[in-house]
Amino acid sequence: MSDREIIDAVIIGAGISGMYQLHKLRDELGLDVKVFEAGSGVGGTWYWNRYPGARFDSESYSYGYSFSDELLEEWNWNEHFSPQPDNLKYLEFVADKFNLRPNIEFNTRVLAAHYDNDRNLWRITTDGGQSTSCKFLISAVGVLSTPFVPEIPGLENFKKPSWHTAEWPRENVSLEGKRVGVIGTGATAVQMITEIAKNVGQLTVFQRTANFCKPIGNRPITEEEQVQIKKDYPKIFQRCRETFGSFLADFEKKSAFDVTPEEREARYEELWNEPGFGFWLGTYEDILTDPKANETQAEFVRNKIRSRVNDPKVAEMLCPKGHPFGTKRVPLENGYYEVYNQANVELVDIKNTPIEIVTEGGLRTTEQEFEFDILILATGFDTVTGSLDRIDIRGRDGLVLKDKWSDGPKTYLGMGSVGFPNLFTVVGPHNGATFCNIPRCIEQNVEWVSDCIKYLTENDISRIEVNQDAEDEWTEHVQEVVKGTLFPEADSWFMGANIPGKKRQMYLYAGGSPLYRETCDSVASNNYEGYTLEK
Repeated sequence: MSDREIIDAVIIGAGISGMYQLHKLRDELGLDVKVFEAGSGVGGTWYWNRYPGARFDSESYSYGYSFSDELLEEWNWNEHFSPQPDNLKYLEFVADKFNLRPNIEFNTRVLAAHYDNDRNLWRITTDGGQSTSCKFLISAVGVLSTPFVPEIPGLENFKKPSWHTAEWPRENVSLEGKRVGVIGTGATAVQMITEIAKNVGQLTVFQRTANFCKPIGNRPITEEEQVQIKKDYPKIFQRCRETFGSFLADFEKKSAFDVTPEEREARYEELWNEPGFGFWLGTYEDILTDPKANETQAEFVRNKIRSRVNDPKVAEMLCPKGHPFGTKRVPLENGYYEVYNQANVELVDIKNTPIEIVTEGGLRTTEQEFEFDILILATGFDTVTGSLDRIDIRGRDGLVLKDKWSDGPKTYLGMGSVGFPNLFTVVGPHNGATFCNIPRCIEQNVEWVSDCIKYLTENDISRIEVNQDAEDEWTEHVQEVVKGTLFPEADSWFMGANIPGKKRQMYLYAGGSPLYRETCDSVASNNYEGYTLEK
């Protein structure tokens, strides 16, 4: 193995987790670190996803980094749920404040990472032909970062502009007066459709699965609120540490049936009108475990949809009936359902009338032919494992990670896997950060990995690897936790069900952020129990 350079650590990705990981390893541990980033700038999700309407769906002040008091004091959020342009500016501000860019190689995609047993080094190969070796390899590739385009017959036939929402053109795109087709009605589509419907000529939305959506309740942050938010940051972050999903909302310690139907309806109405995810993650504790309790909330949402959509037939098409409420990520919206009251907007149910083929100028369903000027694919992502699968990662004795995980991920704490020494998967599969207000759990992941590397360095330990029994127990635990919930009843990306051929199982950790953090802390305090450490 010949290398251009050998360094302490390589981080894949310069999003929220990669940037913080770089800061921790370089600035606090004094390590020689390099980040490889496929994009031309920092920001990860907020660099790539520039579609109209993109914004936080958790409160801005609960989303940003908490590690620097100075940063918290200097940055002002403009809205309670910040839009993508502001989010990207924030992450660029962080990169500049902590001088992160000199250690980031932009426009550089990692193609392969191979572990050398004898030298105890990872060798990283990029699309530019660069070869770098490192002692520690940290994947920070993100959960929702590999766009998925289903096999739609004839998609290559379309001769006019077309793109996936995650690959929205960097230049300004005018949709004014255009005939636009959108395939998909997930969280991204809900945000985008609401925005583009304001000026398109004709909008046709192709829906496979209706979603339970809830009003976001966004508004500007006043000067008085800005002052109060800065005072309250310690309380805000402490609250996030205590709640199930690290959001500001948390489940009530009572059943939906501990109250009268009238009281329950009033509580739903109250939560519906509050900003954010409280209606999903701040409701009765049995909503995600008891089908009857769940149905009380699901029907509440359906009635809201019926009251907002003028055409009863369209309203029923928009009412989810195939999965329990909250078992898919609940999109937060701002006028989404009213879009379908516009005369220039049409909703097509492709479960009843499937797409037969995409043509040069549009597409044809089993019932009708459509012509478009632009076709937009809001078809989601190959989540959690998708970005790792795109890299040729080989561990001890040439073990291929994608092959090992072909029947589903096998991990310990969602941060390591047997056969892959000195590899940490930040926000990886089975990780507490995958079902969470992600930046809050990113910080937990990054700080845990940093403390681990510090421990290894100070104790002259050159190699750390997951033990088989620890991996088996954790992998089983992840699946056991979800068995007591309603999540398996939905064909969601949580369950890997949106990708043909992907093993249908839980890819997230549904035990809650406090339990996950407690488990990770226990492992560390017991000298990294479940790992083998070698000098």
